[in-house]
Amino acid sequence: MAVKLMAILLVETALFVITGHVVLATDSNSKHERPQKVTTTIRDNFRRANGVIKSIQSEDGDIIDCIDIYKQPALSHPALKNHKIQMEPSYVPTTDQTTRKINRAKGKKNKPSKSEVPLSVIKQIWHKNGSCPEGTVPIRRNLKTNNKAVPIVSRRYQRSFSQLSQNNTSNLLRPNHALSVLMTDGDPYFGAQGGIAVYNPEIEKSDEYSLSDISLETGGPESFETVRSGWMVNPAVYGDKMSRFFTYWTSDGGHETGCFDHICPGFIQVSKNIALGAIIDHISTPPNKPAELLSISIYKDMYTDNWWVDSGGEKIGYWPANLFEELNHNAEAVQWGGDVYSTRLETHPHTATGMGSGGYSSPIDWLSGSIRGIRILRILQNSLVWIYPDWAAPYADQVNCYDYNLQVVSDDPVFYYGGPGSGGQASKCP
Repeated sequence: MAVKLMAILLVETALFVITGHVVLATDSNSKHERPQKVTTTIRDNFRRANGVIKSIQSEDGDIIDCIDIYKQPALSHPALKNHKIQMEPSYVPTTDQTTRKINRAKGKKNKPSKSEVPLSVIKQIWHKNGSCPEGTVPIRRNLKTNNKAVPIVSRRYQRSFSQLSQNNTSNLLRPNHALSVLMTDGDPYFGAQGGIAVYNPEIEKSDEYSLSDISLETGGPESFETVRSGWMVNPAVYGDKMSRFFTYWTSDGGHETGCFDHICPGFIQVSKNIALGAIIDHISTPPNKPAELLSISIYKDMYTDNWWVDSGGEKIGYWPANLFEELNHNAEAVQWGGDVYSTRLETHPHTATGMGSGGYSSPIDWLSGSIRGIRILRILQNSLVWIYPDWAAPYADQVNCYDYNLQVVSDDPVFYYGGPGSGGQASKCP
């Protein structure tokens, strides 16, 4: 009998530990005992042990965990075992040589150009439901993630784009990828920036994606190193068809290293306000104006060799130098623009997945995908300055489906790009 009673008590104790449901407490206003909810469960203990201080349920379905900055996922990377977090850049490059040069030529004072990117911080839907406390960083809980579902390919090529003729672009093509980009290469680059109009283009099938971003790259097409950031609609990675802020990196052409956001370790976050992979709140809706811009700056810290990501003055975080070899020195190519991934790009029917706004390029800002405030970071006269590239060329490998328009008549060039694929009545795509 004693053994049986002990067994019952053990089972009840085990159930209590697992569920953490109730304990008995005496109500001060009553002689009767009442159940009292226990706030500390096994799950809570586990989450706190892994650095989760607070969780925020977003109305879009995402769960944002506010994680102790010193327990964030990146620090589990073998190369970052003893990494000391750099809380802010050693410097913030601000001198804009392009605007100064243009204004001097026009006899004007140093006033912002019409195409200057406004310093607005990313707004994300989860912000409506709370914020992360100091000392934590917001990490999107990966509920529907498949990091290996969609490949990222090199957007740099064996020889310089400037050496290619219009009739010899075969080595620019990449299987299952359609590009419409402004590109520059041939110089050492230490950063790039621009203001990208944010849209929510149609994604026809769940294994396809559309993105608009800024990328810096070095190395050969099979073993390239790259850092990229912008917005993306990617059902295979995020589980829906919404525009999300993303980062991506690889140090070996995507064979063994690299990934989106925090899905695998690598990117060190310092901002408590921006969650990688979270849905962007303000989306451009053609034909309404003005277009909503996502301002992105990616630049190398010359003292630590870390590559920082900044949006609207918010220092989001960085890729540590330990992740790379060639990018520790500089980037060899920069691109701004759009990329569509589909296995039906050169078939009939062509995919109806859109790029940019989902409409063809147009100099009307609120109708088309666009990037303004285009800059690269270079050393000029012993100083780091933001400047429009000395040489930059647009390129699209399926102009009937996704085209471009580089406007250089204004006081600051703007790159327009995009298209509907085979979707829509106005489509010229087969």
